[in-house]
Amino acid sequence: MLNNNLHRLLKRQLEKSGLDVEGQPGFADFLNMVDQAYKGFDKDVSHIENILEKSSKELFVANQKLKYERDFTKTKLQNIVDNLGGVIFETNLEGNFTFLNNAWTKYSGFPLEDSIGKSFKDFLKEENIEGNKKFDEIFYSGKEKVKFIFKNKYNNKVSWFEVKAKLIYNANGYPTGFIGTIIDVTNLKETEIELHKASKSKDTFLSTMSHEIRTPLNAVTGLTNILLMEKHLPDQTENLKALKYSGEHLLGLINDLLDFDKIKSGKLKVNEEDFNLDYFLENIESHFKLRADSKGIAFRLQKGDDLPANIIGDRLKLAQIVKNLLSNSLKFTEQGSITLSVKNFGIDKNKVKLQFSVIDTGIGISADKQEAIFESFMQAGSETSVKYGGTGLGLSISKKLLNLQNSDLRVESELGKGATFTFDITYKISNRLNVYEPNMIKIQPTYDALNVNVLVAEDNKMNILILKRFFSNWKVNFKIAENGKELLDIYRETDFDLILMDLQMPLIDGYEATRVIRELPDDNKANIPIIALTAFAQTDIKEKTKHYKMNGFMGKPFNPEKLYLLLKSYSKEAINKKAM
Repeated sequence: MLNNNLHRLLKRQLEKSGLDVEGQPGFADFLNMVDQAYKGFDKDVSHIENILEKSSKELFVANQKLKYERDFTKTKLQNIVDNLGGVIFETNLEGNFTFLNNAWTKYSGFPLEDSIGKSFKDFLKEENIEGNKKFDEIFYSGKEKVKFIFKNKYNNKVSWFEVKAKLIYNANGYPTGFIGTIIDVTNLKETEIELHKASKSKDTFLSTMSHEIRTPLNAVTGLTNILLMEKHLPDQTENLKALKYSGEHLLGLINDLLDFDKIKSGKLKVNEEDFNLDYFLENIESHFKLRADSKGIAFRLQKGDDLPANIIGDRLKLAQIVKNLLSNSLKFTEQGSITLSVKNFGIDKNKVKLQFSVIDTGIGISADKQEAIFESFMQAGSETSVKYGGTGLGLSISKKLLNLQNSDLRVESELGKGATFTFDITYKISNRLNVYEPNMIKIQPTYDALNVNVLVAEDNKMNILILKRFFSNWKVNFKIAENGKELLDIYRETDFDLILMDLQMPLIDGYEATRVIRELPDDNKANIPIIALTAFAQTDIKEKTKHYKMNGFMGKPFNPEKLYLLLKSYSKEAINKKAM
């Protein structure tokens, strides 16, 4: 029998079909099954709708939560960005700002709405960028990172800022612009400026003190040299030699301190030049053999047979290193010998590796003190400093000079059994057949009369007295000017072969006087050789004398041999010999 409570859809379908269901009882069971299926489907649909409605509510709640968290995070991030101490910015590849935080207005004074879309060039002047960088060097596509410092004036206050930025890419890997920061580094920059001023003041102080100490020292050593050259009582010789040694020792201490400061500040550079290794070693030998003989110890020079004749390197630094080591050995050796050994350790690609060793039979160094002796102002012990003197800088300076040339200093020693200091250093081999070095003359000068006319600019009375005594002994024709103005007046009226130019003078100093001479219309007068006379350290004035077109410099206190050889090289005999 057909159920009277059929599903609404089934009823509608039966009415549309026009079937006589009542007249055909066989359909009843089938239609009842369809009715149950429809009703069961309705239940399933209702269940699914309930589930979907519940899920929809849950999704809505989750979406609202995500929106809240997104807005909260965005607000928090915006607050962080806007309250950062520095500027965060973003630009396109052309340098136009696409994002700026509030710090921009704080530091620049420009509102954000007036800055977005504008180029950084509208706010930054090239002359304010440290290092003279140009705009085209700062931002361009393909440059991965940007870093520079600039200064900015706002509210009558000058501030310094550091810019750091990096290139950013889109999803396809194409560069789209830069993102970066602008950080206030005013305190750091002002500290750097103050340190630079302090360093400059220190350099000025050291140079001034060097000049002031060397000036009276020039008188001491100069007059001692004159007394040794002239007739004196036999029993005065020892006293004069002691006086000369004391003066030279004091000068060595001053030079050590100045060299140490130059190395520490990184101002020393390695200068390469051709020099003859034989002349170099023989000059060292002649100097230290005399000193060793006077102390009653032997000095030996051991040279390898395969040493190159001429090499290219920093001769002055090598001389300073070797002399420091030999002086050190001489100081601590009372008996026995000192040996300077030089060996060829191989040639590769026109470069030679040389090994220098200084071997002595002195007091030696205990194993626990062998590292400390290379430290600044350090000696093997307090009793060593008291007994032997010195600053404790010689080995430290030598080690640092070698480090500048990719080398190092080593020591092997046993207390009471002497010491061996060794370093390996590489030089280029010179292709020149011979290198003439007039300052490395093997034989001591005989101080014959010199045919040379010299104009001297010197305002120190003691220096004038010393030069006059030297020149009188050597029969040199000379005139003295006590300031730059007097020198120029004399030189305009009289011809000379050479000018010795003191750098520190009243009215017109040596630099200005040289500039005036070099600009004279008479070529012969304009090109006269000019040698600077200075009590400043050589590293202080070397570049400056070159800039003013001077031909060299002579240090104070005067070394009579060097001064004599200098004058001799400009004498008429030397000039005529060169002309032949």
